[in-house]
Amino acid sequence: MTPKILRPLGRVLRWFETLVDPFAPGPSDTPPGRLVPYMQSQLRPFGRTLIAMAAVSLFVAVIEVALILYTGRLVDLMAVSGAAFWQAHGVEVAVIAALVLFARPFVFALHHMLLEQTLAGNMQEQVRWSAHRHMLGQSMTFFQNDFAGRLANRVMQQGPAVEDNSYMLVEALWFAAIYVVAAGVVVAGFDLRLVLPLLLWLTAYVAYSLFIAIRVADASEKMSDSRSMVTGRVVDAYTNMETVKLFADVGQEERYAMSAMRRQRVRWQRFLRLMTEMHSVLVTINGILIVGVIGTGLWLWSAQAVSIGEVAAASGLVMRLNGMSGWIMWVTIRLFENAGTIREGLRSISVDHDVVDAPAAPALKVPRGEIAFDSLSHHYGKGSGGLDNLSTVIRPGEKVGLVGRSGAGKSSMVNLLLRFRDPEQGRILIDGKDIREVSQTSLRQSIGMVTQDSSLLHRSIRANLLYGRPGASDAEAVEAAKQAAAHEFILGLQDPRGRTGYDAHVGERGVKLSGGQRQRIALARVILKDAPILVLDEATSALDSEVEAEIQTALYSLMQGKTVIAIAHRLSTIARMDRILVLDKGRIVEEGSHEALLARGGLYASLWARQSGGFLDTEAAE
Repeated sequence: MTPKILRPLGRVLRWFETLVDPFAPGPSDTPPGRLVPYMQSQLRPFGRTLIAMAAVSLFVAVIEVALILYTGRLVDLMAVSGAAFWQAHGVEVAVIAALVLFARPFVFALHHMLLEQTLAGNMQEQVRWSAHRHMLGQSMTFFQNDFAGRLANRVMQQGPAVEDNSYMLVEALWFAAIYVVAAGVVVAGFDLRLVLPLLLWLTAYVAYSLFIAIRVADASEKMSDSRSMVTGRVVDAYTNMETVKLFADVGQEERYAMSAMRRQRVRWQRFLRLMTEMHSVLVTINGILIVGVIGTGLWLWSAQAVSIGEVAAASGLVMRLNGMSGWIMWVTIRLFENAGTIREGLRSISVDHDVVDAPAAPALKVPRGEIAFDSLSHHYGKGSGGLDNLSTVIRPGEKVGLVGRSGAGKSSMVNLLLRFRDPEQGRILIDGKDIREVSQTSLRQSIGMVTQDSSLLHRSIRANLLYGRPGASDAEAVEAAKQAAAHEFILGLQDPRGRTGYDAHVGERGVKLSGGQRQRIALARVILKDAPILVLDEATSALDSEVEAEIQTALYSLMQGKTVIAIAHRLSTIARMDRILVLDKGRIVEEGSHEALLARGGLYASLWARQSGGFLDTEAAE
């Protein structure tokens, strides 16, 4: 428990922590793709507090210079006053001591509360949240074209890089700039000739800092890119560990990861070479400062142009600058290093959404459930494949099966219906409304889908079920699980942390469950969602015959009053559909009931005749 004496401090700290809300709704535009505009966009919510930070940091720098200046004054007062020092200057010293003991700690505390509680405590999560929120709006194509691990790494490392740069701009560079200017003013007040070596050092220091920092930025971006590649390959292996084990080729996987790690090592070594060069040159440059200012001070003292106290103050300022110079150089390097990291992250974060809602898009209303595919063409930018001028209308409450060889266009129809992509030509209408004119969220809320390989979130069974309808009660979730024949096995589950039943966690993508168990949870989730349109993609393929029969009964019950699209390779699962569409090369070549299509003796009848064990033998059909 927090001691009572510290509770007021805790309340003060919490007040500073809440000056900025990192999760406040922000602009929905694509983040700027260039470094400076991007940094400005992330600093904008901190506008007023940044002004306060800059003002307080100015006071801190002036106080530090003033302390060293007053030390020089003390030396002169002691030299002049001798034994009468306390009698002549005791009150002055007591006032300065009180300021050092009380006023200085207050200013420093305020400085750090603004920097740490307000800036550092919120910036990192704001950056990550805004990046993650934008990434969630990307299309399926975006995620299919990159490593999940690399995307996650870019989002996660973006936060610390932006926060670090923001912190150092105020804490280090602004403070250092004020300190150097104040030191220059103080030294010039002693004698203008003392400023010359300071200006010489400053010129050399700034020039080299920029020279090395630009090289570091380039090296850092390459290093960050290679780090993301290592993360992507490692996560890819862990995510697909079953495949790695099944094919018993750990050596190949090791070589695949090692090649990325070797590249990362080479780039890291290049970066470290720059660090070694920097420190060597810095020591040389600082020699100019120390010898130049102190040597000049001694020469001026010997000429009786400055006092001993002024030489002492100038020496103190120089030694403080000597110590700060390494820190400021490191900060400058970190700024450019982080800049490389941020630019690398922006390759993924600052990407426009290729599937976007229309401005002020309304929510989709589905009073009937009619689906119209109107002259639909989509070739994935290749000119062929996918769908080719496909048109059909699925009436409200109609149950339609989609049949065809691999690549015929079945999945393309469903992906376009869900707006995972937008068609290259044509349109899709639900109850007469073009789906591009309504919000994507409302569209997908109106469609329940069960895929052949249903993945689950690494959360509890309950959380996975309620993902379909967050507002549902536990009783409704249990009823849905019972309808999907999942309730009994759920009650027997226990995860490694001892959580049981509906509280048990299922592992990444549901790996702790069998394929049939995952499928039943996915079915229960769709049952609970109770959307007016239902899409089934081999929904019972992972189930054994006994459970499949039980689930089929639940599915037929679920289908009542809904518009249904069912994709099937096992034709027996769609034989009871109202209508079957047979696709070939992106077109509907046959349609009708199961009996009518068999009687026709066309492609569907050929596929039916060539089934083996209830599955579509596509190789034989071809």
